[in-house]
Amino acid sequence: MQRLFAILAGLCLAAPAFSQIPSWMPDPTQQQTYALHRSSSREITGANADYRTVTPGQTLTILDVDGPGMISHIWFTLNDWEPYSLKRIVLRMYWDNEDSPSVETPIGDFFGLGNGIYYAWQSAVLSVGSDKALNCWFPMPYAKHARITITNEGKQTLNNLYWNIDYRTDSKPLPPGTLYFHAEYRQAQPAHGWAKEWYENGDPLINYRRDLDGKDDYIWFEAKGHGQFVGVTMSILQNQDGWWGEGNDSFWIDDPDKIADVGTGSEDYFLGAWGFGAAQAFPLHGSPVVGKELAGERTSVYRFHLDSPIPFTKYMKAGIEHGHANARSDNFYSVAYWYQNEPHMPFPPLPDMSDRIPTLQFVGGPGNTRTPYQPGNPQPR
Repeated sequence: MQRLFAILAGLCLAAPAFSQIPSWMPDPTQQQTYALHRSSSREITGANADYRTVTPGQTLTILDVDGPGMISHIWFTLNDWEPYSLKRIVLRMYWDNEDSPSVETPIGDFFGLGNGIYYAWQSAVLSVGSDKALNCWFPMPYAKHARITITNEGKQTLNNLYWNIDYRTDSKPLPPGTLYFHAEYRQAQPAHGWAKEWYENGDPLINYRRDLDGKDDYIWFEAKGHGQFVGVTMSILQNQDGWWGEGNDSFWIDDPDKIADVGTGSEDYFLGAWGFGAAQAFPLHGSPVVGKELAGERTSVYRFHLDSPIPFTKYMKAGIEHGHANARSDNFYSVAYWYQNEPHMPFPPLPDMSDRIPTLQFVGGPGNTRTPYQPGNPQPR
C-alpha cells in the first residue's frame, strides 16, 4: 500500500529524473507488464456521438470489469442544464461484487464542488478545469471486480455524459493486504449551532465555551476495519454573517469514546491562515473559493494527507466543529476519502435529492432573520 502514497515525493522532482519517479507511477524507462484498458462513452458504431444520455431515475453502468486490476484515472464532463445538476447526479463505485457501494456521492462533491457550482481548481489527485473537465487520479485497486455507476436523480435529462476511465489488469493477484478506495458524502443543512444571540465569533458567550468531547461536531466519515484516512473536500454555504470557521478538527482513532487528536481551527486544519484571505490551490491543500463573511456566501476547501495517511487498526471517525465549540449554524457539504479493508461499514443514507440543493436556512444569528420569510417581514440577506 505504501506505493500508492508516494506521490508527495514526486511533486518536487525534475521531469528528466526518471530514476526518481514516485513508485505509485510507472517508470517509463522500464517495460510495464500490465495491460492498459479504457472504458469510454464512445459511439460504438464509430460515429461522433461519443456520449450517453441519462434520463431522470436512470442508472447507467459505465464500468463493469473483472480483476485483478486498478483504476488509475477517471475523466468526466457533463452537459446538463438543470440547476445544481452536480448535486443531482450520483456517482457510485463497487469493489469485488459488494452490495454496498464503497463510493457514494453526488458527482460534483466527489470533485470538490460541494456548493453545486463549477469552479476551476487543481490538486495532486483531483482537478476541475475551467472547461468543466473533471479529473481524478486516486489509485483504485480491486481483486475480483469493479463496477461504477451514474444515477440521474434530477427531474431533467442529463443530455450529454462523457467519460474515460483508464484501468490496468495484470495476471498477478493484488499484493496481500491491499486496501480499497472509499469516498463518503455527508452534509449538514444546517449544522445545528447552539448560539442564536451574538454579534460576532469573538463574543465572550462563544469564545469561552468548551467542547472537549466533540459530540456535536460535523462528522466527515466513520469507518470500522483497518486502513488510513487520506483527505477531505468541504464546501460551506453561510447562513450567518461573520467568519464561518474557528472550528477545531477532531479525530477518533481506534477508540470511539476518546478523541485522539484535536486541531486549532478550521483554516489551520486546511493549512491556510487568517481566514484564507483569497482563493488558492496547492497539491495537498487549498481554498479554491473564499466568500465574504456574510450570510449567503460560499467557500470551498480541501486537504489531502498523502504525505502521511492517518492509519487506524479497527475504527476511525473524523470531523470538525461548526464555529468555535459548534456555535454556528452554517451549511456544510463534504466528501471524505480513505482506504480500508472490505467489508466496510455501511454509509448513512444519501440525503434526498431535493435536500442536497444548497439553500439558505433560517437559523437566527447575525445576518439571518429569526423566522421564515412571509409578506410584510424583512427578507433574509
